Amino acid sequence: MTQPLALWTAATPNGWKVSIMIEELREIGVALPSIEVITVDIMNGEQFSDAFTAVSANQKIPGLVHGDIRLMESCAILQYLGERFPSSLYPSGADRYDVLQWLTWQAAGLGPTFGNKLSYTRYMADVPDEQKVHPLTRFNVEAQRLLRVLDKQLEGKSFVCGEDFTIADIAIFPWIRGYKWSKIDITLHPNVLAWKERVHQRPGVKRGLAYGAKAGEEEQWSEETKRKYASGGAFMASNQTIAESHSEVQKG
Repeated sequence: MTQPLALWTAATPNGWKVSIMIEELREIGVALPSIEVITVDIMNGEQFSDAFTAVSANQKIPGLVHGDIRLMESCAILQYLGERFPSSLYPSGADRYDVLQWLTWQAAGLGPTFGNKLSYTRYMADVPDEQKVHPLTRFNVEAQRLLRVLDKQLEGKSFVCGEDFTIADIAIFPWIRGYKWSKIDITLHPNVLAWKERVHQRPGVKRGLAYGAKAGEEEQWSEETKRKYASGGAFMASNQTIAESHSEVQKG
């Protein structure tokens, strides 16, 4: 009997990568084992629980358990699912290396840049504005550079690595989708805009985006949720670090 999959996740770009992968595999007819989805309440610190830490030593979602295998890091999980359940989402041969370089590009550049900008624009209402000027400017400039790179790559292509939808698209899309949350202007990049809409219309993508989300909030947070998370900066280690650093500077 095939071992079931247990996915520990939340409604975040990194979480959506894996849920979209699962739904895209289903969409193209790949036989998957039963899947248990465990939603992790990251705003209430459930990622620090012993149960989740046993799955993800880094205490960040997502985490995956498949038999004796326990995996953290979304891109590692995408590669594992791609190898374990072969499909066009994770091609073989030379094409795989093309996909892997864009997967790494997302993990090393796009994700951290968009994610850091998002932290300051959406979750740090409790941090003084003067402490946010430099990081907001820095991350916005880098985001625009990365968008120019992606726009050039997408020229004349349906998807990032050609005409086939792959895990490179799956990894990149959730961050681009949240451009309004990060307050990053993507309108100067027509190829990126067209690609984003093309990916968003895929049935597997739509189903994947529902994982971990509250009913009715799959595409847009309620005003109540926005208010709750906007004042949630105190939960974030980066906020505490900012506050402590600012205090030390003031003392100096």
